[in-house]
Formats: sequence, C-alpha cells, structure tokens
Amino acid sequence: MRTHQHRSLDAALDTVRNLGILAHVDAGKTTVTERILYTTGTTHKRGEVHDGTTITDFDSQERDRGITIFAAAVSCSWDGHRINLIDTPGHVDFADEVERSLRVLDGAIAVFDAVAGVEPQSESVWHQADRHSVPRIAFVNKLDRAGADLDTAVASIRDRLHTVPLVVQLPIGSEDAFRGVVDLLRMRALVWADGADTYEECAVPAELREEAVRRRRLLEEAVAELHPAALEEFCVRSELSEATLAGALRDLTHTGEGVVVLCGSAYRNRGVEPLLEAVVAYLPSPADVPPVRGMFGDEVRERAADPAGPFAALAFKVNATATGRLTYLRVYSGTIGKGQTVLDASTGRGERVGRILRVRADRHVDVDTAVAGDIVAVIGPKSVRPGATLCAPDAPLVLEPPSVAAPVVSVAVEARRSTDTERLMAALVRLAEEDPSLVVRTDAETGQTVLSGMGELHLEVAAEKIRRDHGLDVRVGRPQVAHRETLVRGVSGLVYRHVKQDGGAGQFAHVVIDVEPLEAGDGEEAVFAFRSAVVGGRVPAEYVRAVEAGCRDALAEGPLGGHPVTGVRVTLVDGATHSKDSSEMAFRTAGRFALREALRASAMVLLEPVVEVTVTVPDDAVGGVLGDLAARRGRVSGSTTRGAAAVVTATVPLAELFGYATRLRSRTQGRGTFTTRATGYAPAPAAVAGGTA
Repeated sequence: MRTHQHRSLDAALDTVRNLGILAHVDAGKTTVTERILYTTGTTHKRGEVHDGTTITDFDSQERDRGITIFAAAVSCSWDGHRINLIDTPGHVDFADEVERSLRVLDGAIAVFDAVAGVEPQSESVWHQADRHSVPRIAFVNKLDRAGADLDTAVASIRDRLHTVPLVVQLPIGSEDAFRGVVDLLRMRALVWADGADTYEECAVPAELREEAVRRRRLLEEAVAELHPAALEEFCVRSELSEATLAGALRDLTHTGEGVVVLCGSAYRNRGVEPLLEAVVAYLPSPADVPPVRGMFGDEVRERAADPAGPFAALAFKVNATATGRLTYLRVYSGTIGKGQTVLDASTGRGERVGRILRVRADRHVDVDTAVAGDIVAVIGPKSVRPGATLCAPDAPLVLEPPSVAAPVVSVAVEARRSTDTERLMAALVRLAEEDPSLVVRTDAETGQTVLSGMGELHLEVAAEKIRRDHGLDVRVGRPQVAHRETLVRGVSGLVYRHVKQDGGAGQFAHVVIDVEPLEAGDGEEAVFAFRSAVVGGRVPAEYVRAVEAGCRDALAEGPLGGHPVTGVRVTLVDGATHSKDSSEMAFRTAGRFALREALRASAMVLLEPVVEVTVTVPDDAVGGVLGDLAARRGRVSGSTTRGAAAVVTATVPLAELFGYATRLRSRTQGRGTFTTRATGYAPAPAAVAGGTA
C-alpha cells in the first residue's frame, strides 16, 4: 500500500500545479474535485453533490440546483507538491467563467462520462482550452455505471476532439464489478477494496495479462509515432522503458500532441490517487510554461515565472460581498506581501493589498506573501475588475485580459417597490463587477433597466442572487434574444457628399462606396471588412482610415430594427477632398452616413441566435420530443440510441427554448434532460423579423 505525506503548502516553483477541472454537466467534475480534496487530506469527509455537502459548490444556488455555477479555487498538497485547483462550471451559460479560469491555468483535467463519452459541452470546453494552449490529461469517470465502456469513450475522444488519446490504464472489472486498474507503465494492478481510501498494488491478474501486454504495446507504438526520442529507442530495442515512456508522455502532454487518458470512479473513490500522480508527472509547473507576455505602451515585454522579478499578476475573478471584495489573482512574476501597494495597470490607480489568502472555496487561510506561480485571493483593492493587471508601480505592464463573450439574452429587471430602485441598481452594478459577461444598461426608448447575459439560466441565477444576497423583491420580464442584421444583396457606386458651411471652417467629404455581403470564409467571425480601391491619392490615407471608422460606427444600428450589423464588406472606390474644409472628422461622418444609406438601399435579413440542443429521453417519449422540437422551429441533425434512452441532436433558435426545461419535464415525466451549445446566428423567418423590427 502506498502512502503520501502532506507537506507544507509553501512549495518551490517546480512543485506547483495550477490546474482546472473541465467537463460537460454531470460528468462528475465536482465529485472529482471533492475526492482530490479528500485524498490529499484537505478535507476529512467526502463531500457529495446530491447531499449539498461539497466544498467547491458552496453557493446556496449551486447546492439547490446540483450544478457548478461559479468557478471555485482550492489549494491542496500532494506528495510534496502544491495543487491549486479550479472547479469550473459545465453548463454552457457559464462558459465565460471557464474562459476566465483557463486564462490563468497551466494545465487541466478533462473529465468524461464513461457511458456518454464526449458530450456537446465537453467539446466546447476542450476547444476553449485549445485556444489557450492549456495542456490536458483526460479522466474517464463513472466506470462503475451500467453501460460504461472505456474503449467507446476513448474512441469518442479521438473522433470528436481530433486528438491522440494515450491510454495508460486498463480497467479491472466492469460496471458494478469495477474494482481497480492496471497501470500500463509499471505493469502493476492497483486494486481498491470496498470502502478503502487507497489502493493495494499487486501483480496483474492472470486473465488480464495478455490484454495488458497488448495495450502496453499499442501505447508504445502511439508514443513512438509522435515523439522522436521515443521512436529512436523503439527502433533500437523494439520497446520503450518506463522512464522513456513517462518522459515522452510528459512532453506530448505539454505540446498538446497527445492526451494521457486515465479512468476510474470518483464517486467510489477509485482512480483518484493515480490521477493525482499523473497530474504531478505530466502536467506542467509554472516553471515549464513560456514567460507571460504583456504590453508597456507599444512595447511587448515578457515576464518569466521568477519570484525575484518585477511583480505582475492577472485578476481573473472578483467576489463583491457585503463585507468586502475578494480579488482572485494569478501571480505570474515577482512576490507580493501584505500591506504593499500595487498598480492597477488597466486604470493607472494604486491599490493597497491588505490581506493575502490561500483559497479553499469559501474558506481561506491567511498567508504573508504570494510568489510567481501562486493563485491566491487578496483583500484591499477597491475597484479592480476581472481581467485587470496588477503590477509593481515601477515596472508597469498590461497583460492580455480574458476575452468576454457578447451577451445573447436580455431581460427587463425592476424592483417591485419603487423605493428599492436605487438598491437594485447598486446590486446590478455589483453583479456586473463580479461577472463581466453580465451587462446592465438602461433602454433609451422604454427607460427599463435591462440585464443581458449568456442564457436563460445565467439570468435566472443573477436574479436569484439579487433576491438572496440583497433581500430585494425583483420582477423579471420575458427574456429577449440579441438579434443581428446582415446583408443579402449590396449596392455599388453609392455616392455621398458631406458638406457643411455654418461660418468659420467648413466640412467637406466626398466618398463613393461599394457594399457587398462578407463571406464567412473571409474572417473568423465574418463581421466587417474594409478596403480602399482609390487610385491617384484622391483620398489621403488618414482620411481612408476615418471613412473606415465611420463605417464601423454605422454598424451599431441596422435599418431593420436597430440591431448590430454583421457580415459586411465595404470598398471605398472613389472620393474627393477640399484643400481647406476636408478633415478626418468630415470623412468619418461621410463614411457613417454613406454606409447607413447603402444599408437602407440593400437587401437585408434579420439573424437570430441558434443553439445545438442535445436531448436525452426515454425511447417511449421520442415522438413527442421530436414534435415539440419541430414546433420550436428546430432542425433535427441526428438521433442515436444509448441503452434504453434516445439522444436527439437538433439546431433550435434560442428564443424558442425559453421555458423548454419545464416543457420537457412534463412530456417525459421528469425523465428527459437536455443541454445546449451556442453555434452562432441564422436567418430569422419573416414573422420574427416583422415582430422585432
């Protein structure tokens, strides 16, 4: 039996691991996190999602709903290593929390359900991690469930995530009889007795020896194909040593060319220790990742993970509570101590750090300093927003903030009592401070306060947070989706002259533009493209830039209903200037009005947000569900059978999904579930366009 010492949390840089737990809803992320905390001795009782006793899902709404809503950070110690762990949400409405977490992580554990394999949101978070180049290892969870199959789950990882799975374990027993794994590196069996907290190491069972040898061979061949040093040894010896294989797996994990796959059942506490060993062995430390890059003016500067370097940290999360603000930091360089003043490079303001906390979800331990590689929370900064850079005042630097997705759903919010209006606004501002994907604005036409977010559940949670945390009785209107407008057919040679004479210096700008649809392949999002085809210097370069800026201004409101315009290519084909009256402002104005006029003369279409819906229902309810999806303007793209359940995939307009959860429950007697994944925008039918305009 192996035992592990739980050493001090003050660890050297190469013994730190900053990692996140990523997965689809219900794949077992929070249970994996809870078992890691239990196994590392951080907690002395296993937290359960269904009992509402988890450490990381500590918010009352998370416990009520049984899902992770807010990314929670925890620190624990394992085998001389400090592990800073972030349990991220799996629901699509909280993808922005995942984005902010991935921005500050060095590695991740992707958790997959052994029955379902790769699910829609698994793909989304995987591609988010790809964008941030975060190395991952995979953990196929729930091997004790009926219908669990490691090979099928691995095949879905290969086919749907387009990566090379490197399976390092073979399950011992299946479904209810799952009791351990064969470690294919050491060719040893790791077996958990019923109720045991750790495994017994023993010889590979005779009935699995041949299969284990075959799988070890497949692993060696897969690694040799990807790793030059491993290939060299494989060609000479026709096999790989344990040390070479482990080193190659670490290298391939860091480069992202392959993903190490482990398996187990977190709920039964089987497979968690080998997972921790894999985290230490394969995922990078802060010392292994490239220096972080930031801007100082127009100059790019690098900061290595050096505790002796200038201080630089990124604020990735803010909790604005009634008793004060907690600002979560990833320290990239330098050291910070209690009482120090740092610079918020985003605003140019100085901020004093009163306390530094090692985080364990909603519980904290005071520490005196934080160094490069740490993830900590600080108390003191008054106005730091998520995405801000905190740095040494004498070494300013601005790190790239996490990207914030544009909201897709809006609701009108008002206090039931007019006397609570000011308190409601203060609560909404605090919410938007914590979560940049929530946007608060006042509608210019109706005067209503509008809250916009990433989905119906996102806004439900925000409204409930106002009720619970601030004691406010609020009324929430029917959700409205964010439409876009785009071009179907443009116009050529549109002439616009901007002439203004009202005494003193006048304004003169003459432009001729072509407007046409922008093909999706022309840019990642195909929003707007501008080019100049003016010859002979008839419009100077600075005025061309002003025309482009004016066109961008015009995209804010389209002619159909005042929605943002997307998918437009503008070509400036001609123009004229005046020796005295032409200016950048005049040409910007001309560009704005010219494009507005061109859009009114063009054929336009309204776009509405659409999502991919995956509905899992009993076989006997499929007909009703398909009919309901059709009534919601859904287009079914696939249907498969998984045991006694059917899985239907369809593309549905987001506006048609409001209230769908209740409808699905009633159609399936509570046995149906669904998940969504945003897929972009699609043309809305005339009835919708007419109602919105």
